Amino acid sequence: MFDKILIANRGEIAVRIIRACREMGIKTVAVFSEPDREALHTQLADEAVCIGSAKVTDSYLNMTNIISAAVEKKAQALHPGFGFLSENSTFATMCEECNIKFIGPCADAIDALGNKSNARNIMIKAGVPVIPGSDGVVKNLSQAYKVAKEIGYPVMVKASAGGGGKGIRIVRTEKSLEEAFESAKSETAKAFGDDNMYIEKLIENARHVEVQILGDNYGNIIHLGERDCSIQRKNQKVLEESPCPVLPRDIREKMYNSAVLAAKTVGYKNAGTVEFLYDEKCQKYYFMEMNTRVQVEHPVTEMVTGIDIVKEQIKIAYGKRISIEQKDVKINGHAIECRINAENPAKNFAPCPGLIEYLLLPAGGLGVRVDTAIYEGYEIPPFYDSMIAKVIVHGENRKEAISKMKRALYEFIIDGIDTNIEFQNNILNNPDYQKGNFNTSFLENWKE
Repeated sequence: MFDKILIANRGEIAVRIIRACREMGIKTVAVFSEPDREALHTQLADEAVCIGSAKVTDSYLNMTNIISAAVEKKAQALHPGFGFLSENSTFATMCEECNIKFIGPCADAIDALGNKSNARNIMIKAGVPVIPGSDGVVKNLSQAYKVAKEIGYPVMVKASAGGGGKGIRIVRTEKSLEEAFESAKSETAKAFGDDNMYIEKLIENARHVEVQILGDNYGNIIHLGERDCSIQRKNQKVLEESPCPVLPRDIREKMYNSAVLAAKTVGYKNAGTVEFLYDEKCQKYYFMEMNTRVQVEHPVTEMVTGIDIVKEQIKIAYGKRISIEQKDVKINGHAIECRINAENPAKNFAPCPGLIEYLLLPAGGLGVRVDTAIYEGYEIPPFYDSMIAKVIVHGENRKEAISKMKRALYEFIIDGIDTNIEFQNNILNNPDYQKGNFNTSFLENWKE
């Protein structure tokens, strides 16, 4: 097994990976920007290296500085977490060229599936159902007008290299296409250094359902069930659960098969997530994209399967086979995750960095987990994503999971900053949510 792994990330995912490594007897190296000098991941790791200033391009997106830190500290492998460089094929290649194992898929798979327009074409050839849309990248506004007219409004303008809800615009009329196309291009260029766009038909009032897969170096690919990620705000997930409360058994099995087929088509290795839109009315699903990394919401899958996805990632990268077979994967009970953000919902969800003056995390009882990197006295910097914690619960059924989450959020007390805890509680108390009657438009149409 690896002796030392560098974690090329920050926040709760860096802490999550460090904890997995410690349990496996693996030493860790944390990297940090100047504002993160006192961050929890730098304190929990065995070693820590400053890689630049607050600006992400100088630190967490600085490939040279990160790899230099790995070489200096003699790390044998590198875990990219999610976001930042986790789906950057150039970074994966640079790691391999420096004899550092990239804990994720190979660069070719990242290019094939991480690029959304490329992934569409691969899935079409493989026979996986896809949303009607452009044939590859839409290079200019003139082509965008042509494609949108052919598939019919409303459409979605989407970044090929996108993620986290960035670079996505809904376009309902021809008049609004130009502004949406140009603003999305600009946003994705700043976020990912790639302004390539594609267009697809907007499937309205659909469920966002994703399937977790694992693949090893020996051709074994399995799924770990599905997650419902339909509760979203501006294309960013807010609350996730597993399993999906409304998916019919036959559709579920077909979706699993499509996800495994998608991964097998490119010889996928390590953890990945195949995302689908599910039209509940006509009971059809469509491939949307594949994320070639660990997901923010991976804990709900861990809770219902008992499988540690991060540990599996590390074992697979080292060259071991997946530790379980498909027949051994059982979905037990129901899990829910709430993302806790330092933001003020009453002020249009404005970010709320600042000093945490008092903190009480929920604990006690079976099936309650908190993934976080905050602590009392920690000052949340204003430079990065506002997510500060994830509360994950597991119950025998969905009703119990909802009750357990409400109890956990009630006990989550944080002073000094604003959070979305009350907002999450309001979702859990909504009758439609409790009945499982929701889709990706739930928050957009919700009147509190």
